[in-house]
Formats: sequence, C-alpha cells, structure tokens
Amino acid sequence: MHRLIQYAALALMLWQGAANAAGIEAPAVMLRGLPVTVTVQVDFGGQYTLVAGEQRYQAGTATAGSLVFDDIAIDQSGPVELQLLRGGRPVAAAQSRVIAGWLAIVPPFLAIAIALIFHSVIPALFLGAWVGVLAAMGFTFANAGRSLLTVFQTYVRDAVANADHAAIMLFTFMIGGMVGIVSRNGGMQGVVDHVVKWANTARRGQLATAAMGVAIFFDDYANTLVVGNTMRRVSDALRISREKLAFLVDATAAPISCIALVTTWVGYEVGLIDAAIGQIDGYSESAYLIYLKSIGYSFYPLLMLLLVFLIAGGGRDFGPMLAAERRARATGQLSRPGAEVAHGEEEGKAIEPVQDKPHRAINAIVPVLTLVVGVLTGLFVTGEGESLPEIIGSADSYKALMWASISAVIVAALMTMAQRILTIEQTVQAWYAGIKLMLFAMIVLVLAWTLSSVTDLLHTADYLVSLLGDFLPPAVLPAVIFILAALTAFATGTSWGTMGILLPIVVPLAWAILSANEMATPEHLHILYSSVACVLTGAVWGDHCSPISDTTILSSMASGCNHIDHVQTQLPYALLVGVVAIGLGALPAGFGLPWWLALLVGAAGVIAAYRLLGRPVEQS
Repeated sequence: MHRLIQYAALALMLWQGAANAAGIEAPAVMLRGLPVTVTVQVDFGGQYTLVAGEQRYQAGTATAGSLVFDDIAIDQSGPVELQLLRGGRPVAAAQSRVIAGWLAIVPPFLAIAIALIFHSVIPALFLGAWVGVLAAMGFTFANAGRSLLTVFQTYVRDAVANADHAAIMLFTFMIGGMVGIVSRNGGMQGVVDHVVKWANTARRGQLATAAMGVAIFFDDYANTLVVGNTMRRVSDALRISREKLAFLVDATAAPISCIALVTTWVGYEVGLIDAAIGQIDGYSESAYLIYLKSIGYSFYPLLMLLLVFLIAGGGRDFGPMLAAERRARATGQLSRPGAEVAHGEEEGKAIEPVQDKPHRAINAIVPVLTLVVGVLTGLFVTGEGESLPEIIGSADSYKALMWASISAVIVAALMTMAQRILTIEQTVQAWYAGIKLMLFAMIVLVLAWTLSSVTDLLHTADYLVSLLGDFLPPAVLPAVIFILAALTAFATGTSWGTMGILLPIVVPLAWAILSANEMATPEHLHILYSSVACVLTGAVWGDHCSPISDTTILSSMASGCNHIDHVQTQLPYALLVGVVAIGLGALPAGFGLPWWLALLVGAAGVIAAYRLLGRPVEQS
C-alpha cells in the first residue's frame, strides 16, 4: 500500500510537471557498470538533475528543447527508475532494467554455438533472439513464455514490416524469379552452348567452365546447378576429372556472387549491413555504398577467381588434385575407382530448360542486362551530387534494386511468352520455382534482422568494445574477423548464416573500437570497409573448406563427383588463397596499405605459389 501511495504521488507530480518536460529517452536495458547516454526532451529552461539509482547527474550538453546526460552508469542489477528533477521536484520518469554485462554477449554466442553443434542456422538465430529478449525481461518462468511471444509479435514483425527490409526481400525474390525464368526458357543453356563450341581441349574446357561460372554471376545456386550439370558432358569428353570440374564450379559460384554488383547476394548483404549500421549513431553512409566500398577489400574471392583461371589455363595442379587430373588424363577414369558418385539431376530439375524449344542465349542476356542497367539508372535517378560517389551515396538503392529486378522479370517473361517457349502458366511456374530457391535465405535474413535488433537492445557491441577496445589493435581487426567468419562458416556449412550472425555484431564493434582509439575519421574508414568485407569473404572461405556446406554439396552433386573427394582436392587451393588473403591482403590493408596495392601484392603471392607448387598435369 505504501508503494502504491508513492507511485500515486509521483504520478501527480509528473502530471503537474508535464509542461516542463516531455519525457526521458532512456534505454530499455542497461548493462551493469557500462555508461550510457540519456536524452531528455524539455519545454522550458531551468536547472535539471537526473537521478539514476542512487546517483545524481547534471546535463553535459543542451540543445534546443533537449538535454543530454552522459556517462550514466548503474552498479546494481534489476529494475531502476530514472527521475528528472527541476528545482528539486520530479517532472519526468522512465523505467529501465539493469542486467549483468556478460548477458549481452550470450545471444550471439549462443547462436554461434548452436549453429556449430547442430549445423543448423535457423534455430540458432531464433534461440539467440529468444534468450536475448528473456535476458532483457528477466529470467523467470512467466517471462519465458512472454519473451517467446515478444520475439514474434515485436521483433520478427518489425523486421518484416520495415520498409527497407521489405524492399530487400522483394528484390531478392524477384531476382530468384528471373533466374527461374531464364533457366527454364533455355536462355542460360544457350549461353553455355555458345561457350561449349570453343572448348575442344582440356585447357579450353576448363577455361570455358570457369568463364561460365563467372558469366552466371547473379546467383550461386543457379551457377552451381547450371554450370555443373551442363559442363559435365564437355569435361567428360575432354578427360577432365570430376574433382576438377567440381572445383571449377564451386570456386566460381560464391566468389563471383559475393562481389558482383547485382546478385541475389546483394540484397541479403546490404540488408545485414543496413541493420548493423543502424546501431551506429550519426553514421550517414548508405548500406549499399558501404557494400560497394567493401568490394575492393574482398581479397579472398578476387584471389580465388585469379587462381581458378591460372589453374584452368596453366595446365598445372598440386596436391590431391594433381593425382586426380593425371588419373583422368592417363586412364580416362573420371572419378576415383570405387568412389560413390553423387548426382545433381534431381536438384537441377527446378531450373532445367525445356527440351523441345530452341535455347537462345539472348533470352538470358537481355534480362540480365536489363537488371544491371536498371540498377545503374535507378541509382542515377534517385541520387544527387556532382561526383559519382556522391550520386551513389545519396541514391535510394532500395528503389533502384526494386525497379531493376521487376523490370528484369517482366522482360524475361515477355520474351519467353512472345517466342511461345512457355505459356503464361508455365512462365509463372518457372518464376515461382526461382523464388522458392530464395525462401530459405529470406527466413535466415529475417531472423538475422531479429537477432540484430535484440543485440542492439542489449548493447552487445558496447560491451564487446569495453572488453576488446583496449586490447585489440584496430589494424588487425579485419584479419581477426576474417578468421572468425571462416571458422564459423566451416563449422556451420553456411556462408549466409555466418553473415547473418556476425555482421550485426562486427560492424558496430569495429566502429566502437575505432571510436575508442580516436580513429572514427574518414581516413580510417578503410578498417570498417575491410571488416565488412572480411565477414562476407571469410564466410565464403570457410564455406569452401567445409564438407557440410550447402554449395559444396551442390557442386559435388551437379558435377557428379564424390563429395569427400571434392572437399579433399579443393581444400589445399582454398587454404592457399585464404592464407594469402590474410597475410598479404587483410593485414596490410588494415595497417593502411591501399586496397589496390594489397590486391596486387596478394595476386603476386598467388601466382608465385602456383608456379612453385604446381606440377604439369600432362606428363611427357
């Protein structure tokens, strides 16, 4: 009863002082002992004091209509009331909950641990978000159910309802639909057929396969299934081992999709970056511009593509791949004797071209060009400024991607129906088949957005920087992130899941470490761009090395290669490029070496290693 009287008296005083203060913008959750900033909106001047716990604070800065109280720290856990006093009288109040700092890192690390143990990213992300909300509400039996409902009715709903998030999902679905149409109408098969005519030797066959892997840049799944199933006939005739075919397919699919300007990966990556930079106060660059600037620091995929073409055209291999290639050339045994060969025909049926119609390359080229030109046009139309970076930086990339993807789908559908390749119903079915390929990725993306919101609520990045900011030099941060992403992707088998788990943590952490070292300035932003790139590319590296990776398994199936043989023969190549990417790329770039110079040094390292380790396949 006494507490009720106190609350009633406080409510009366707040009502009387409502004209003096509009409210306290306090965080819903505070970490014990970790300073935060509290902003108060006020209508009139005067001497204001903020009472938090047993401490009193004076405003550090004041602007029109608002006061900012810095370094508010609470040393005890549990509910806490913040009161604003004016002339000694309470005029506003807010409630917050203080929790132990280590609880802030439980959700993301729990998500990583579950993904590592059970090799499944969806339950990992969901359980991470659930535990995070439960930590914010308090660990009680009743809150276990409430927090579960809150995850859905608040965080998942907000992730889907966000206008930018919706644009990303629609764009990605539209790209998937376009892939389905241009695959089904024979357009991609037509492109492949033109390339195949040129491939009449083992070297040309490998170069043609690598070129096709780069040409089908807009989706790694489509790339893997189309190139593997199509070029298998060519490589078999030229006595190219199934292990080599699987490597060429796998080593071009994710790397080119990761760095190309318009792919199914772009919407996903930009969405994660956008959620991550949303946790950085006052950061003005768009997520798409950050993605574009990170491409130069994407050393692993760029160097892997270089190695692919060196191996394809150089006639030299090393490690288990050398033995496989010599076996195939000398004996015609395309697979290891006794190997159980996987087949990917079933997986490729969803995008298999119709057989009774001509396969015209133009039916794929025009929609893809429409997509690329549409994005560039959209960026110029919606952007402002005198220079290209200013235009792209101020452009509405979500509008541009939406316009371009819808235009590409319409063009692909009209061309398909105009030539009577597919009926309207069949075209819609092909479009839907392509969309279904993206459904899993979108579920992961929504849950990644959800976990990102929860880690923002818990101030995870602030806590991590309080632990690491004084010990981890900013220059080595990208390299450490690259290794962490690779290990996570290796153990989970999913590059997309790794991005979804790490990006929302890494980006605000990188910014906080830069700020703590007084390096949050334009001349040091390369560390932020490199950190973003190292999450994306480290995930691809781990994916290439992992025997449980979805794209690695698809590559084995589509190429008709024994899966373990594919992993064993590809691993030395992936490890070589990964080590070079760290030692000659990420580390030097972190210390200030321009990205283009680091890339040249890395390329020289890959070429030198290839010449040193490689041995001729054709023995005289």
